[in-house]
Amino acid sequence: MALKCGIVGLPNVGKSTLFNCLSNAKAQSANYPFCTIEPNVGTISVPDPRLEKLEELVKPERVVPTTMEIVDIAGLVKGASKGEGLGNQFLANIRETDAIIHVLRCFEDDNIIHVDGSVDPIRDKEVIDYELQLKDLETIDKKLNGLARAAKNGDKEAKRAYDLAERIKKHLESGESVRAMEFEENEWPHVNELHLITVKPVLYLCNVDEGSVKDGNKFVDMVKEAVKDEEAEVLVIGAQIEADITELETFEERQMFMEELGLTESGVARLIRSAYKLLALDTYFTAGVKEVRAWTVLKGSTAPQAAGVIHSDFEKGFIRAEVMKYEDFVKYGSEAACKEAGKFGVEGKEYIVKDGDIMHFRFNV
Repeated sequence: MALKCGIVGLPNVGKSTLFNCLSNAKAQSANYPFCTIEPNVGTISVPDPRLEKLEELVKPERVVPTTMEIVDIAGLVKGASKGEGLGNQFLANIRETDAIIHVLRCFEDDNIIHVDGSVDPIRDKEVIDYELQLKDLETIDKKLNGLARAAKNGDKEAKRAYDLAERIKKHLESGESVRAMEFEENEWPHVNELHLITVKPVLYLCNVDEGSVKDGNKFVDMVKEAVKDEEAEVLVIGAQIEADITELETFEERQMFMEELGLTESGVARLIRSAYKLLALDTYFTAGVKEVRAWTVLKGSTAPQAAGVIHSDFEKGFIRAEVMKYEDFVKYGSEAACKEAGKFGVEGKEYIVKDGDIMHFRFNV
């Protein structure tokens, strides 16, 4: 499942430092792997304490976490929508992602020059919002030209798509991103065909100094106030602190360092989980003596679709799914005990997978 989160922001806000932290397995735990697909794309394991509990109960030969992809996208500047700076590269890369991690500089440091001369996360946010909205307007105008001809020729579906595109254009011209709009279920296919950037879900990441990593600061407060109507999560992370954590040799040293700062886990671990949630992903598990493994599915996936994540043959020849809830498995301690307690379900093709399900698939090809 190649869903990606793109890290975006102005130059010198801490994007690359953050991405480098993500690229170092020590930032997570003793055994979470990372591999680079290309210079700015990383496949990162998703920290999940449920795996540790399943390992304790099942005692498998190996444990395999689920993964997601993070993309470090070239820094954007004013005029990017017209190709300024690395604008074209930025916009091409961000179009290929499924969600956006928007990094905002929320710290002052005279040694790190801000591209606009002063620290103002709200201005920075508006710069990127504006450039992405301009690019979406350009996309909409091109689409409208094509739809207009078909609509004039009496194509009813083209007329509906044209009216929707006009509504989106007016919304963008008002200075709002498309993700703030509400659409009917039957409108989404037309929306998706537009491949708009500002329709993607967003998470705001406030990069702060060491003294603000636990409780935030005035800049973080500004961001939270500015986005309070967006239904977007705001995370507070000190990218430099995360970089310091990755330099420590042992897991115990990293834990001690975080405890001194009043943190229970690294900011990177929180970021990965939040990004996973932003992509509307759920995790189900397979658990046996050979392997305990986490698998990724889109929210709302059916049992056959979940089986297809393992192998396409599992989906084609799906017969049934045997399902236990994670909480029940932990409570009763084994599959046999779940069966005895009546907590072992047999589900068919219509079953919607829940986050935390432990599943075995029966299939015939």
